Amino acid sequence: MEAHPGDRLLTHGRTVGQPDRVAEIVEVLGDGGAPPYRVRSDDGHEHLVSPGPDTVVQHTVVRHRGPETP
Repeated sequence: MEAHPGDRLLTHGRTVGQPDRVAEIVEVLGDGGAPPYRVRSDDGHEHLVSPGPDTVVQHTVVRHRGPETP
């Protein structure tokens, strides 16, 4: 999982009727965009997250990597 500040974390509800949660990534604390992440919820609360398999990163900006070498 690779994320950057400004991206969003979408955590799917784990039980029937539980809504998905979305939080903005404020700071990336791991190397190369890896977790843990400091996130801000819609209510303004900030906390550290090490996402599990029910979480996906929604990138806000398309980032291009340099040319790949053979």
